Amino acid sequence: MTALWVIVPAYNEAARIRQTLDALAAQTDTGFELLVVDNGSTDGTAEIARGFSALFPTHVVIEREKGVGCAVDTGFRYAMERGATLLARTDADCLPRPGWLAAARSELTTGAGLVCGRITARRDEHGLAGRAMFRVLVALAAFFGRLRPAHRSGEFHAPYRMHAGNNMAITAELYRACGGMPRRPSPTDRTFLNRVRRTTSAIRHSRTMVVENSTRRLAAYGIRGTAKWYLDRGSGALTADPR
Repeated sequence: MTALWVIVPAYNEAARIRQTLDALAAQTDTGFELLVVDNGSTDGTAEIARGFSALFPTHVVIEREKGVGCAVDTGFRYAMERGATLLARTDADCLPRPGWLAAARSELTTGAGLVCGRITARRDEHGLAGRAMFRVLVALAAFFGRLRPAHRSGEFHAPYRMHAGNNMAITAELYRACGGMPRRPSPTDRTFLNRVRRTTSAIRHSRTMVVENSTRRLAAYGIRGTAKWYLDRGSGALTADPR
């Protein structure tokens, strides 16, 4: 059984998940098992995922409880029950670059408990202006996250540094110890990171662990709405899921 698993939560991603799985198939490190957690899709997401079983060991689990946190937690625990000791996650609308998984494995096998990578905007969704705005929003969210008094408490073993759940990897040991992903709708990243920070200081950031992130939330919410969402101010009258 492979020790490294990649978990991909997905909901109605038939139009996009093939690109994500193609990006995983193009990894320089192919020694992993894939687990797609279908969060109750009504399209062909699960069938497309099963079609990749010829390329690498592929599992598909259906999680009926709604929320990306539910899907991720179910996926991580499913993998750990089957022998996974290293867990990596991306999302079904993201494109991990070829060295993504190799960078994650390298960090986790040299002392990191949690490793977070760099996110950049997908090049096939927006032009230069949209990608630049995405960078600005990410930078602002990271800046304000560091300033929040709640993130600077003495209970934490490591300083706050924003990470994206669609570009992270963690050891199974630490996942169990911190209590895992909160079983709730998005956003879940901040709560999860603080659970890890309360448990360990072995948190690293890898510049070579790169994922191209979807900017469709920016298109759906606009600049102000997206900023509010990243700051955990909710999605207002809009759905929490822009699909």
